[in-house]
Amino acid sequence: MPLLTRPTRRHLLLGGAFAAAGMGVGMRSAMSQGMAPTPGCTDSDELTVRQGPGPFYKPRSPQRNDLREPESGGVPFELVGLVLTRSCRPMSRALVDLWHADENGHYDNDGFRYRGHVFADAAGRFRFKTIMPAVYPGRTRHFHVKVQAPNRPVLTTQLYFPGEAANARDFLFDRRLLMRVTSAGDGRTGRFDFITDLG
Repeated sequence: MPLLTRPTRRHLLLGGAFAAAGMGVGMRSAMSQGMAPTPGCTDSDELTVRQGPGPFYKPRSPQRNDLREPESGGVPFELVGLVLTRSCRPMSRALVDLWHADENGHYDNDGFRYRGHVFADAAGRFRFKTIMPAVYPGRTRHFHVKVQAPNRPVLTTQLYFPGEAANARDFLFDRRLLMRVTSAGDGRTGRFDFITDLG
């Protein structure tokens, strides 16, 4: 998936929103310093690809943007992005629910470790602080996500990490769901913008 090399309508619509008071220094930095949108949004662009939730989804996750655990040895990871309509308009108050395996490739099916949800702000922005999940048998490194605008159907999908050797072996892997990932201090920051028909 090529990087965008010229301003798009989406940049013009939303550029000012990222310069305004936002959801923290980390998010503003990730949005403004070279993290290209994924995928680019134009009036005729395709919707974000759907994928199944897998066997480990749990409803009623806690509302929180910080999923980190004090005892975790995982690499810190910050996930940021936008929820947009197909016409590139921000989806205010869209629910973004994230869950993933821990640093050993295990899911918490008894509690809510590495599970949580947030609501996008007025500019459609969301942000999570978590860790990089581990690769486990049969699957490459990935996040699970559900996105839902108020009173609208749910978009369920998965997000993938670039440069993973296991991507080539994972039958679910889809390049259209690759995040843009950069180094950030002792961890990494990833961006993915969801384009939906939910509004």
